[in-house]
Amino acid sequence: MKFRSLFFIFSVVSLVVFFESCSKNEEENKPLTGLDFIINHENTNLSDIPEQYIVAAKKDLHIVYGHTSHGSQLITGMTGLVSFKGNLYAWKHEDSDATLDIHDYGMPGDLGNPDRVTWEKETRDYIANNPKVNVVIWSWCGEVSSASEADISTYLNLMDGLEKDFPNIRFVYMTGHLDGTGLSGNLHIRNEQIRKYCNDNNKILYDFEDIESYDPDGTYFGDKKPNDNCDYDSDNNGSKDANWAIQWQNSHTENTDWYSCSSAHSQPLNANQKAYAAWWLWARLAGWDGK
Repeated sequence: MKFRSLFFIFSVVSLVVFFESCSKNEEENKPLTGLDFIINHENTNLSDIPEQYIVAAKKDLHIVYGHTSHGSQLITGMTGLVSFKGNLYAWKHEDSDATLDIHDYGMPGDLGNPDRVTWEKETRDYIANNPKVNVVIWSWCGEVSSASEADISTYLNLMDGLEKDFPNIRFVYMTGHLDGTGLSGNLHIRNEQIRKYCNDNNKILYDFEDIESYDPDGTYFGDKKPNDNCDYDSDNNGSKDANWAIQWQNSHTENTDWYSCSSAHSQPLNANQKAYAAWWLWARLAGWDGK
């Protein structure tokens, strides 16, 4: 009788531990609540983001970001933002509610480097070794400019395959950076291919090209053949004779309206805008409806 009583107590304790363990694992791997959406120039007003979702992002998200130089604009912008606006926007590669967990350069290369498919294997390897990750984001460097329709289809199909195999992880699509070829150039056409796919299939898109086609006042420069440095053709004579970011910076107060930070191949304001849009992305992934 005594043995049966002890066995019963042991069984109950074991069941409690088992269910607590299952509950904890389910909590860690639960799907993120953000809807499918597109982040673009309309999502660069940092003050619109409710603080509770910035806090939620720091608590819930475990992000890995693969990129090379152009993709670093998000990160250098986010780093400068901490000095500009404070530790609410702090990030670091660690599991802490005090900072947003981002493993920067967590996967080598970018979406086209060293080729157009290696990134997918790198993603699978990273997920296998990092079970807590629940957001995967990759950036292009200059490879969209030379991409064919088939190349972009390969990218989209590989992303879709990852989403199907890892339904509890959110995968963020991205367009390529401006290259000065304008609306008739291959870059814009291929980015339109990515946008259409994301719109038609309810994907999450960080629209890199769109963000750097507008200044913070919403003035559009995409029809003036802008490049990644924010240079553009102001009078449509075929020569890039102005720079929208420098113009805006010169007419606004540094450390009040914008902040200086490193911005690979570009101007600080471009990285500012990328950082604001990145926080919109994180907040949406943490459950904010964007309204």
